[in-house]
Formats: sequence, C-alpha cells, structure tokens
Amino acid sequence: MTNIDELKEAIRKRYGVEATHSESVPVKEIFQGQTVWDGVVEVFDLMRHPFASKVYAWTHHTDDPQNPRRHLTVLNIDPITSPRMAVRAEIIQEFTSRQSKKES
Repeated sequence: MTNIDELKEAIRKRYGVEATHSESVPVKEIFQGQTVWDGVVEVFDLMRHPFASKVYAWTHHTDDPQNPRRHLTVLNIDPITSPRMAVRAEIIQEFTSRQSKKES
C-alpha cells in the first residue's frame, strides 16, 4: 500500500467519504529561525463531504514502536485554506496539547 493509499484510507475512516488525490505540495515551516516542519502535504478532493471540498493530509513518524506512523488530516475549512495553513494549525494544536499535559 502506498502512502497515498494509506492517507486515503485514513480520510475514509475519519470523515466517512471517499477522496481523490489532486496534488503534492512541499511545505517548510520555520519559527524563530528554526525549521519546525519540513515535508510534503498531500491534497485530496473530497466526495460528498458536508462542509469541505478538500482535505490536506500527511504522514508523521513517531517515537512509538507500536505505531511508528501517524496520519494527519485537516479539512479545508476557513481559515485553513492551504497546505501551509493546515501544517500551522496542526503545529499549534500539538503545542497546545503538550502545554496542557505539562500543566496537569
């Protein structure tokens, strides 16, 4: 199974709709002079989703040997209107989640 097929399956499981791959977009996100993310975001067109016509998806490698790969998906819903914005939103969510766990 290819990465595109894996992402299609992740989209199907998460949103309950079929997706067609439309393009691959390289994204490099830099914060305070440091690269915080550098990779390719796959863009998919969604079939019959009630709110979005596109979804951005990519694979993230983890340190968990039981689950070494994590599939991330972000719907194209304002203000998320590009692959770069999808990556930024995921970075912010990850940071916020880590901060919440530290404070607990």
